[in-house]
Amino acid sequence: MAASPRAFVLRHTHFRPVPGLEEVRLHLADEVLPLMHAVQIETDDPDAALPYWAFAWAGGLAIGRYLREHPEAAAGRRVFDVASGSGLCAIASMRAGAAEATGADIDAFAAAAIELNARANGRRVTAVRRDVLDEEPPDVDIILAGDCWYEARLARRVLPWLHRARDRGIDVLVGDPGRRYLPTEELVELASYDVRTTTELEDLERKQGRVYALRPAGENT
Repeated sequence: MAASPRAFVLRHTHFRPVPGLEEVRLHLADEVLPLMHAVQIETDDPDAALPYWAFAWAGGLAIGRYLREHPEAAAGRRVFDVASGSGLCAIASMRAGAAEATGADIDAFAAAAIELNARANGRRVTAVRRDVLDEEPPDVDIILAGDCWYEARLARRVLPWLHRARDRGIDVLVGDPGRRYLPTEELVELASYDVRTTTELEDLERKQGRVYALRPAGENT
């Protein structure tokens, strides 16, 4: 990797308000394909991960809206944002009064984006760059899981991890627009929002982003 991830994020994004959550500003990209090509060149990896960190996705937008309307979900609590991407959910939780927030992602550029975005919003978010799904859930009060259901393998790994968190008494909020691998039978819908994503990868510019809680263990659908 020729340049630092931080410098790369700054060079390829613009700092601007998030649609529907204008009180939050993020370093966002205009188009995904040129950025993906730049990531492939920067990393010398033609199979480099999609730059999820450079866009505001529907599930994260929904969680952000939910925390704005229901700050008590995060206020005074320790928050963990899994597959954090830009850090949007973690930042929204801090705006809602969280005691502390951590954003975890496997992508070096995402970790840099989380730190840059949090600092630019006047919030402190700890960025963790590792695959936390190989570990036990952290010692926190609530886990935010936005946009984790677009790919089968990730969905298969994330759900048991969230189950373990729930069974330890950790609250779980899931945000998603209804992607293919969303385990709806495991979820209770809490809220729905009309959101405008910042990436053309979504099949519609405006989507219904929904926020869910995990059903208690053993509860029938």
